[in-house]
Amino acid sequence: MNVSTLSWIDGTNRDGFCRMVEQTLLPAEFVEIDVKTVPDMVDAIWRLAVRGAPAIGVAAGYGMLLGIQQEGGRERGDLMKHIKSTSETLAKARPTAVNLFWALERMVLRAQTDFEGGADSAALVAGQFEEAKSIHTEDAAQCRRMGELGADLIKDGMTLLTHCNAGALATGGMGTALAPIYVAHEQGKNVAVFADETRPLLQGARLTTWELMQAGIDVTLITDNMAARVMMEGKIDAVIVGSDRIARNGDVCNKIGTYGVAILAKYHGIPFYVVAPRSTIDVKVATGAEIPIEERPAVEITEGYGKRTAPEGAKVYAPAFDVTPAELVTAIVTEVGIIHSPTTEKILEAMSRA
Repeated sequence: MNVSTLSWIDGTNRDGFCRMVEQTLLPAEFVEIDVKTVPDMVDAIWRLAVRGAPAIGVAAGYGMLLGIQQEGGRERGDLMKHIKSTSETLAKARPTAVNLFWALERMVLRAQTDFEGGADSAALVAGQFEEAKSIHTEDAAQCRRMGELGADLIKDGMTLLTHCNAGALATGGMGTALAPIYVAHEQGKNVAVFADETRPLLQGARLTTWELMQAGIDVTLITDNMAARVMMEGKIDAVIVGSDRIARNGDVCNKIGTYGVAILAKYHGIPFYVVAPRSTIDVKVATGAEIPIEERPAVEITEGYGKRTAPEGAKVYAPAFDVTPAELVTAIVTEVGIIHSPTTEKILEAMSRA
């Protein structure tokens, strides 16, 4: 895209704010919003103005800046308490995307390291700015690297199916699952994409289709329940998706509906690829059964986009994610390499790489 999904705008470190694409309005309107307080950042993450695990991680770093930038005059001890309190507030925004917690832990760890090293209050604040910016720049570099590695899996003339949105809108760079497609396109490969609509919030229709069209990539939109048909017709060469959290054994948590796509791919003999940075791998979680699954408000199903489509009082179950078992995953593409047929041993080995 020609614009960043989110960025830090500042004349000085004391009056900055986070500017981000308001993704709930796409594709009808392209609007950027300025997020200037911690409660506003929590709100932006919760209501999906910013979404996608890596982008949420970047937003978390910038959320910490919003909480700290005016606090340089505090005593060192009080400032550390404030940093930890801000982290706890931001952690409540969403429960599933591990990058949120990874970024917050990284920000707090940086503060603790600086504090123990004798940094004064001004230096503590400066360290938080440096760390947040590093999270963003590193994510952009990781996206590019995953794109280059994943592009080797894409042959000229292939047609891919993707679910939800794992492109530039979901990261601080060019994307996770869409990055190999973008790089393959740059390499001159003829690549086409089928994008699942991704109910109930239509990230595939509103965001992925919009992104790929902006990039000049051949994209065809289908509803989620058409995926089996297009696979049966032989139109799909591989499936490529992102992830919000990957367990230590290689189980992959992603947007609801991904598990069904993986089962279909297995039945039809189609490779199923996951693209995600190491920060999305949660080694504290042994299997996907331990990953907390966020449930969204019923109104997102009963009155999606302001129009009621279900009877008043209808019971609703709305998990936002599901878990694809590792045995259905052909490979996980990370910035440090491709993990084929993921297992606990292979995941831990990848996590140990410099």
